[in-house]
Amino acid sequence: MASDKLQSSVVDKTSQNDEQQVKVNEVREMIGSTANELPTLFSDASILRYLRARKWNTKKACQMLRETAKWRMEYKPEQICWDEIAHEAETGKTYRSNYPDKYGRTVLVMRPGLQNTYSTSGQMKFLVYCMENAIMNLPPSEEQMVWIIDFQGWNMSSVSIKTTRETARILQDHYPERLGQAILYNPPKIFESFWMLVKPFFEARTSSKIKFVYSNDPESQKFMGDLFDMEKLESALGGQNPKAFDCKEYGETMREDDKKIHSISSVQ
Repeated sequence: MASDKLQSSVVDKTSQNDEQQVKVNEVREMIGSTANELPTLFSDASILRYLRARKWNTKKACQMLRETAKWRMEYKPEQICWDEIAHEAETGKTYRSNYPDKYGRTVLVMRPGLQNTYSTSGQMKFLVYCMENAIMNLPPSEEQMVWIIDFQGWNMSSVSIKTTRETARILQDHYPERLGQAILYNPPKIFESFWMLVKPFFEARTSSKIKFVYSNDPESQKFMGDLFDMEKLESALGGQNPKAFDCKEYGETMREDDKKIHSISSVQ
């Protein structure tokens, strides 16, 4: 009986994989020769992410891929260097942690209360750099990352609606299915009003990955303990690691990563 169920499960999974491959091939055929210009973007794994983001609608996934291809060829995100955006990182408002979560996913720590610039285009360039770097540091078995958004020092002037809208657009349009979990850590009461204003910018699939976490809540503490090695997690985030962000040290790591990422035509 058990062997029959196992065999049935294997057959169902194989059938599902075959159906997905048919859709991948259909999208690649619709894309045509453009696929040769950005082979990583049009890999099976990447096309599958766009298909999932568009609920397996091949025409919508194809259109989304075309728009990302155009954006990548014009914006050239893989060519952004640390020294171009280092001034954005000085306060530690966004950085890749030196530990993954328990699933091996890259962790980006964000502290909007430490915002130190006013240019939306500059902030978005920094965000794109961080996304590209986070993706490059994902293990082969993982496609998604985790964001921890720490609200220490945050107030309504820390971030604009325009910046939030643009962040949502870039994340959802050009990095679909890359966010596995977004943790809002200790958001103040006033953030609830801001969230009601900006929530419509996020697709339901993205919003479902956002979790509010509070340091004084036992359920939240269990959630963090299930997701992270608490000895490695920063003490500011409820962990046991007292080490604070060091921009100079972090910059050296990023420059080494730049050498790797710039040898690849595209991480997408």
